[in-house]
Amino acid sequence: MITVVGTGVSAAPADVLAGAGLVVGGRRHLDAAGVPPGVERVVLGPLAPALDVIERHLDKGSRVVVLASGDPGFFGIVRVLAERFGAGALDVRPGVSSVAAAFARVGVPWDDAVVVSAHGRDLRTAVNVCRARPKVAVLTGPGAGPAELGAALASGGAERGGWAGAAASGLVAQFPAPLKRVLLVASELGTRDERVERVTPAEAAGRDWGSAVSVVLCLDESRALGGVRTVAGPPPGPPQWALEEGEFAHRDSMITKFEVRALALARLGPRLGDLVWDVGAGSGSVAVECARLGAAVVAVEKAADGVERIRANADAHGVDVQVVHGSAPDALAGLDDPDAVFVGGGGRELPGIVAACARRARRSVVVAMAALDRVPTVRSALTEAGFGCEGVLLQSSRLAPLPGDVTRLAATNPVFLLWGVRNPVYQEGVAL
Repeated sequence: MITVVGTGVSAAPADVLAGAGLVVGGRRHLDAAGVPPGVERVVLGPLAPALDVIERHLDKGSRVVVLASGDPGFFGIVRVLAERFGAGALDVRPGVSSVAAAFARVGVPWDDAVVVSAHGRDLRTAVNVCRARPKVAVLTGPGAGPAELGAALASGGAERGGWAGAAASGLVAQFPAPLKRVLLVASELGTRDERVERVTPAEAAGRDWGSAVSVVLCLDESRALGGVRTVAGPPPGPPQWALEEGEFAHRDSMITKFEVRALALARLGPRLGDLVWDVGAGSGSVAVECARLGAAVVAVEKAADGVERIRANADAHGVDVQVVHGSAPDALAGLDDPDAVFVGGGGRELPGIVAACARRARRSVVVAMAALDRVPTVRSALTEAGFGCEGVLLQSSRLAPLPGDVTRLAATNPVFLLWGVRNPVYQEGVAL
């Protein structure tokens, strides 16, 4: 039997160690536990060697104790141990997780929080979740701590260095406003040196936090409390998508029709942890729908009244959309690379914009256009960037009432929808 003890915010009970042949854990856990003399100790580093030692002790019938932080079944070592030795071999005694402790310290309920791990993982997922959700707990790690998280959130994507040059040349009229987020950095939880510090993302970016950080809470404090919940976790997805045009403020019917939007959303596949660009956003209907489905979204729009309209539509639907006031492709230079891109419009610059988006998109690019003449060049822009390209002409007729309680079919304008999906063996313009 392997006894897994979560020590986190409390000490390991002495009776658990009695009779153990092997105690495994981090150095600070082992030092604090008071391991009896003569008991073998393994300091956790790489997991594979430690698992091999555990297996040798189990083969001899020796009892093993593993010391972990907080709740070892929550982003912890229980998964690894169960995969190797089977769940039936584990006696798990959880402590209070760092996430639960951090929320408790600040008096905020967390049944509706999103928890994301950046420990040993790409930070971009955590950043995009923080952009999209008002209550997030981030489990940090080396190179993915409060400073790095704060820098990404504070910059609005400016870490690529493109904003300064674009703004200086007059190509970008407005920097994307940072989202309303505060970081609560919890360090040394469960010790006498425990502290929780409230900082802005910019303040977090300018500090050296060391290695004592337990967890970072990223909150929109105006929405941190939430309402009464029935199901734990982030709010469920929207009951509908491809909303009626009347659900959005727009000008002169300049909005992606819901039939087109439905297929575009299906091909974009927006989800929590993704970053989506809506380029030539117009009313921002696609941007808002992607945000409703959980993605972090940047909308790029060159018309000043369009920028305000996008913000109003995002507010009306209760989602966060960062808006860039500027013209593509120059306005794209300072943004983080997206997972998926939607491009609307049909001017002469469209193929160049699509090519610029395709060079940056990690997964897919979807383009809507009315002009047949643009289809070949847009298709070429996608295929030359290493995307497999498909498309369809969407023509729909909606039921419309006529006098006398009868109905006619009202045709909508036909729209070409092209989508490119990145070939997994094509990277940075080089066919492998």
